[in-house]
Amino acid sequence: MKVMPEIYPTDLDAPSSNTFTLPSGLIGFEQYKQAELLYQADHLPFLWLKLIGPADSLHFVVIEPGGLISDYEPELFEDHAQTLDLNNPAEAMILNIVTLQRQSPLQATVNLVGPIVINRRTRVGRQLVISNYSRYSSHHSLVENPQGAGRVTSH
Repeated sequence: MKVMPEIYPTDLDAPSSNTFTLPSGLIGFEQYKQAELLYQADHLPFLWLKLIGPADSLHFVVIEPGGLISDYEPELFEDHAQTLDLNNPAEAMILNIVTLQRQSPLQATVNLVGPIVINRRTRVGRQLVISNYSRYSSHHSLVENPQGAGRVTSH
């Protein structure tokens, strides 16, 4: 199933719509089953993903790729779409984890291979590898290379 990585700002308006479950957690953080999406208007398009675990919480910077990564068209394996109970592509919210370098913020990268896909209707999500993963990088540069004459690089 192709999913649409569009931005739906209304999802961020009501606090109750910002929470969702991750029954399998994230890769490497399986014990964190609850999540909340937080934002500050002056930080957009960057959002905070707060993972709530048994004893503490973790925070990740994420983006919704729609409008930021023009050629990003993630496709889900059919069994993943079924597991998430996605009836149509518009039900899928796509979040990609951003890696920031404290000393070099212009070298920020985003994981396009393993997005977090959330069913907007059921508020259940899962981090997964997209079926067309070979087209993308897990370290896609968010900022144009200053020496590359406007090119966007992908590692």
